[in-house]
Amino acid sequence: MPRPFTLFTGQWADLTLEEVARHASEWGYDGLEIAVSGEHLDAWRWDDEAYIADRLGILERHGLKVWAISNHLKGQAVCDDPIDFRHQAIVGSRVWGDGEPEGVRQRAAQELKNTARLAKALGVKTVVGFTGSSIWQYVAMFPPVPTHVIDAGYQDFADRWNPILDVFDDCGVRFAHEVHPSEIAYDYWSTQRTLEAIGHREAFGLNWDPSHMLWQGIDPVGFITDFADRIYHVDCKDTRMRMGNSRAGILSSHLPWGDPRRGWDFVSAGRGDVPWEDSFRALAAIGYDGPISVEWEDAGMDRLAGAPEALRALKRFDLAPSTQPFDAAFSQQA
Repeated sequence: MPRPFTLFTGQWADLTLEEVARHASEWGYDGLEIAVSGEHLDAWRWDDEAYIADRLGILERHGLKVWAISNHLKGQAVCDDPIDFRHQAIVGSRVWGDGEPEGVRQRAAQELKNTARLAKALGVKTVVGFTGSSIWQYVAMFPPVPTHVIDAGYQDFADRWNPILDVFDDCGVRFAHEVHPSEIAYDYWSTQRTLEAIGHREAFGLNWDPSHMLWQGIDPVGFITDFADRIYHVDCKDTRMRMGNSRAGILSSHLPWGDPRRGWDFVSAGRGDVPWEDSFRALAAIGYDGPISVEWEDAGMDRLAGAPEALRALKRFDLAPSTQPFDAAFSQQA
């Protein structure tokens, strides 16, 4: 059976959920991965039955479903250090409050707990998001960083996220962390250590997004097989590498998205270097049957053209695996 295709609404938060649903339905999407952002979802209204009915009603009117919701922006603030002007721009006034850093972290954690409750109210089993990291600032490891500082960073993550994950367990919902630079898990080894830090508890898994792996030089296909039991959700975004330009590196030189001087950039799915066919075959091999969510980002392309094109590009690879080995027919002739 083909997997459902959804549109992640995070990059569409300037529109109402009704408007995004109308577009997605017209383009042929099966549903939405709805972000707790803009007008789309409010995690603090998780126990408002009329509000839940209104959100689900929008989907129903447009023939769409929801398999996952996301809360990347507030999740970022749970562990981050420092908390500063960047967070004020993304977490909203309720979580920001007076801006005192620890207060921001605590309110962000409360919103993530409410997001699990909201998911349950919506009939959704997966929440996608970020964790933040108190040690990302040390990624260059210079000036020298003692081992105990890194150890403390993973302990800080466990201390802050285990109580959140307790609520996820109570709600029967899983958290799918997007492996991403600036998070506690951003590559293979940091993902292994993150899972170890929380005792590999089942409430915490991964959102596979190959775009961030590609520019770091990580094999996105191998990552699927390495973490087969932890791939809880899939976001599809593409990356075009331009490392042949010897002036540019993977850190992008503080240049904005879309600048041709960058060593890489996000592009519409199918227009970059992600090995989509191999990736989809690997997802099929591990038995992933959840949604394929298009996270559309391309600074050089209009989103109203890019989002439907990305859907068409990815659907080509959503092939049902064979029900028997291809060489089984040979034994019939013996």
